[in-house]
Amino acid sequence: MTTVENKQLDTITSMGQNVLPSPEHSNLHILNIIGQIEGHVVLPPQNKTTKYEHIIPQLAAVEQNKSIQGLLVILNTVGGDVEAGLAIAEMIRSLSKPTVSLVLGGGHSIGVPIAVSTDYSIIAETATMTIHPIRLTGLVIGVPQTYEYLDKMQDRVVDFVCRNSNVTSETFRELMFRTGGLARDIGTVLVGKDAVDVGLIDAIGGMAMAIERLSTLAKDKVN
Repeated sequence: MTTVENKQLDTITSMGQNVLPSPEHSNLHILNIIGQIEGHVVLPPQNKTTKYEHIIPQLAAVEQNKSIQGLLVILNTVGGDVEAGLAIAEMIRSLSKPTVSLVLGGGHSIGVPIAVSTDYSIIAETATMTIHPIRLTGLVIGVPQTYEYLDKMQDRVVDFVCRNSNVTSETFRELMFRTGGLARDIGTVLVGKDAVDVGLIDAIGGMAMAIERLSTLAKDKVN
């Protein structure tokens, strides 16, 4: 095995990511958001996680790499750390290069802002997105300051999602606080077409559509 192949294997093993493409291969980079988004607290080893300290340097590298002309974000996540998820979403939104997201399986909770942070968003017909209020552990919040912090955090999520999709604040909050949508909870599960119908996601599709759309955006950007 060559030195380059060893480095690629190490990258895949430690970060779950392919190395950035060289100019002779592809001008598009694929970023995977899989499992639970890990923030400042390290999750148990049996959890499938996406670590934000791995994702943010990759996004910085994508922005700086002149050979990369577009970013495809593939999501199959249950959500996770709110601030880490928002940081990833804000960074994707701030990229100067075309971006497309593809929700496969699920783009739940804080995965929703990441899914809508791209220039164009796609969801598989059977994929789902869970919209619910921000919460900690389900315990009663006894400190007013904690409630105010969560309320402001929630406003940040709602504002980001509505600025970067076609869903209105009223509709998104109604979905978030809908009772009976989730077992023993409040919130809503949107399946494929439902996410498109409410304006959260742009279109239903799959991998081929995502690559084609991103390639078109990249060509338009160059021209």
